[in-house]
Amino acid sequence: MAGLTYYRNILPRGILGTMLKNVATVLLEGVHPFELGVICEVFGLDRSDEGLPTYDFAVVSAEGPALRTHAGFGLSVSCDMDRLEEADLIAVPAGDSYVERDFPPHLLAALNRAVERGATVLSVCSGVFVLAAAGLLDNRSCAAHWRHAEALGRRFPQVKVEQDVLYVDEGGVITSAGTAAGIDACLHLVRKVQGSAVANGIARRMVVPPHREGGQAQYVDRPLPRAQSDTVTGVLSWMERHLDREVTVEELAARAHMSPRTFARRFQQETGTTPYRWLLGQRVLLARELLEGTDHTIDAVALRAGFGNAATMRHHFTRWTGTTPQAYRRTFADR
Repeated sequence: MAGLTYYRNILPRGILGTMLKNVATVLLEGVHPFELGVICEVFGLDRSDEGLPTYDFAVVSAEGPALRTHAGFGLSVSCDMDRLEEADLIAVPAGDSYVERDFPPHLLAALNRAVERGATVLSVCSGVFVLAAAGLLDNRSCAAHWRHAEALGRRFPQVKVEQDVLYVDEGGVITSAGTAAGIDACLHLVRKVQGSAVANGIARRMVVPPHREGGQAQYVDRPLPRAQSDTVTGVLSWMERHLDREVTVEELAARAHMSPRTFARRFQQETGTTPYRWLLGQRVLLARELLEGTDHTIDAVALRAGFGNAATMRHHFTRWTGTTPQAYRRTFADR
């Protein structure tokens, strides 16, 4: 699991030149309104008054100009499939009966052409079945809603289904689990291509967390309520405030009033990763924000973000993002 990009917010080679201006979401009969709304909210609103980018956004139908939603009301869609040929991003929201239905061959062909020319395709929840039917997930890992994971694996055995993660980024193909995970995946893509400042600005307008690691668990079974002292929430807040400190699992467990073994297990359940990897990810995230929004030296950024020195930061930053701190700053610095 450690090699997958749901843990490492990786910038694949060449991503620094990727465009994210032209966005299209493609609909099928029975589309789910909420998942469609997620895509429209992230990419379809004009936020230029806050200095955020405006996307050339379109809603496209693959099955005629009039569609019915899963909720029962109708949609009138004016854009046809030709609009997909120029999109930098094609997003596929969830829909009714996607688990077992067939999909229009012309849509599957269009998605393949998009990936071949370097565009990104992104699915939300059961939209992953469309990407799998197009062959885009063959021998690739993908995220799926926990209710659909088994069915996806049976129908497309060549797909590597990760059923307990929020989203998976496989370069030009991004898949996400249910509803809110679609927001996470969209913001992940914005952050990857346009930087932390843009992703944080959109998240602030939407009043959602600006970043959740893709490897975080989709849900945690909690048959009984827990007292506040019996969670890792307070420890996470403390860790965020002290990224520059070296801490041990034993120290964190003591803060949570748990044994180290119980704390490590609970932390994995609630965050989808280990304390060390969570801390490292937060340090990389802070370093990205400092590289974008300040003129601090690389050494100063390394100290502030908790890496200690520039060499250590370069090592971890490059492994997590696929580029060096200097190259990242040149591309995303707020000028």
